[in-house]
Amino acid sequence: MNYYVCLHQEGVNSIPKLIEKAFANNYNVVAISINANMLPFEPYESDPTYPATILSGGDWNSKVIFTMSDVDVDSPNVKLRQHAKDVFMRDVAWAEHLQNVGSVMVRLRGPQNENLASIVRAKTKGNWFIQVPITNPELATFEHRKDVSAEELAEAESNDPWNWWNNLRMATKHSTKVKVVVELNDSDRPSKETVRRWLGEPIEAIIIPSSLFVRNRSNYCVLKKEWQVIIGHFISVRANLIISANPNDKALSQYSDYLKKLINENCDTHVLNSYENMLEIPLQPLCENLDTYTYEVFETDPVKYRLYQDAVQAALLDRVSDEEAKTKLTIVMLLGGGRGPLARAVFNAAELSKRKVRLYIIEKNPNAIRTLSNMVKTLWANKDVHIFSKDMRDFSPPELADIMVSELLGSFGDNELSPECLDGALKLLKPDGISIPYKSTSYINPLMSAVLHQNVCQLLPTVPAFDYGYVSLLKNIYHIDEPQALFDFVHPNRAEKIDNTRCKVVSFTVKKDCVLHGIGGYFDTHLYKDICLSINPLTHTAGMFSWFPMFFPTRPRTLREGQTISIKFLRCVDATKVWYEWQVVNSPDDWEHHNTCGTGYNMRL
Repeated sequence: MNYYVCLHQEGVNSIPKLIEKAFANNYNVVAISINANMLPFEPYESDPTYPATILSGGDWNSKVIFTMSDVDVDSPNVKLRQHAKDVFMRDVAWAEHLQNVGSVMVRLRGPQNENLASIVRAKTKGNWFIQVPITNPELATFEHRKDVSAEELAEAESNDPWNWWNNLRMATKHSTKVKVVVELNDSDRPSKETVRRWLGEPIEAIIIPSSLFVRNRSNYCVLKKEWQVIIGHFISVRANLIISANPNDKALSQYSDYLKKLINENCDTHVLNSYENMLEIPLQPLCENLDTYTYEVFETDPVKYRLYQDAVQAALLDRVSDEEAKTKLTIVMLLGGGRGPLARAVFNAAELSKRKVRLYIIEKNPNAIRTLSNMVKTLWANKDVHIFSKDMRDFSPPELADIMVSELLGSFGDNELSPECLDGALKLLKPDGISIPYKSTSYINPLMSAVLHQNVCQLLPTVPAFDYGYVSLLKNIYHIDEPQALFDFVHPNRAEKIDNTRCKVVSFTVKKDCVLHGIGGYFDTHLYKDICLSINPLTHTAGMFSWFPMFFPTRPRTLREGQTISIKFLRCVDATKVWYEWQVVNSPDDWEHHNTCGTGYNMRL
């Protein structure tokens, strides 16, 4: 991932010299006042501080972030407000003249930002970077005062800058042009929950004042461990870094080198980076045949198939004693063979356990059958293996299975219809036979993610986007509360009347003021005994990436710390499809009911 490290300095009257100094000290971008050493311009000043020709058009767009005049366009004083607006609009006009795709940065001064929001909505070029202090600056002034009352302290603490940002975000209608720049300060280190909440926002960058750096024993500028951890969290969600320093600072290169080292340590680079925050409709392998690319991605998972192998091996050892090992044959039925990774896991398990197996592979995808057939001829010629091109629900086996192995799970556990498939395949199993896996559980929790919300809104012109469930590699998210269990499915299901519909209401407590953008969906599964796979954030199987979480969107609403929200989730089934419905049910004000009758997202039987 490409990050930038930006140098921010005020009181500099030559933008080209600042760029030259920044690049010489290993920075990629500069942030500078749009008025370059004349703050603020008089609205109708005719003598400009610099011409547009000092940089090329490309350099204006790629190397400069303009900081706007620090004027209050929402001042309660009418004259001051009008003067501020005149100054600010002159800044906007100059920025739009210099940059056609560039960015400007404006500081939030408090919770009232209606006029600023209207200007932001009207500006069509480039991005707005909204500079917000991570904690209320007023709190820092209390350290030097002995006369601060408890009421004053409580009022300052309740005046949370995140609410300033949230008010502006709502007023700009969640515009994708508006991103947040969080400003750290050396007088007040934020709590862990405060940092986590910002990770759910569209973070462009964080501003790190040079005063946060201290010198180590080698006289080199470093950050204390607490700040390293905080900044590392922001780097992990792709936040860029802005160093704010005075013009005479002699340690600029040390700051940039140190921050680039932090980026390398926290950037979370992996082969699936390109999927972060993308919204994808979940696969439906029951009704649509997977292609070889999809199989290939799954097969590269370094963890899943090893755990399946461990589960089959443990089951074989339990079912066949050492005395029976040479004579007793175990019938293993693989439901969904794909391109063979689970078959390899079964054969490896048999070899390691020194047990005899006969493997039946049932695969409905005729294209995958071609690959499996070739494997039988070239790799498994000496194995007791038989392939059937059938839907497992319609298959009549030559003999019944001792162990039924399947990998029919989706990101929400049952969303690839494993219950319906395994129930339909129950006739393939001996009365004392076992299923691997034998249980799956889905989990949900409320999420804040402005980025995912914006991505949902971009789909609205073409589909009912708020009635879909999506698979997504969740990155810029805030967990409003921890995931809780939703639906359980157990296999083999030998109930007299099988019913795979479900309905449950789960309640959560809001940890901090935030915005609900949707519901996260996860699952875990028990393969055999205590051998498990999980994508639940609380218990995620280390190194496994076969499944991304799910995201069920809701219309955004602001939530308050301590508030309880209840989410009603339904799994519905009819003759042709399965679907989910979801709704926040906070009586007496129930929210929108999503995906009624499966008109948006559904899984075809």
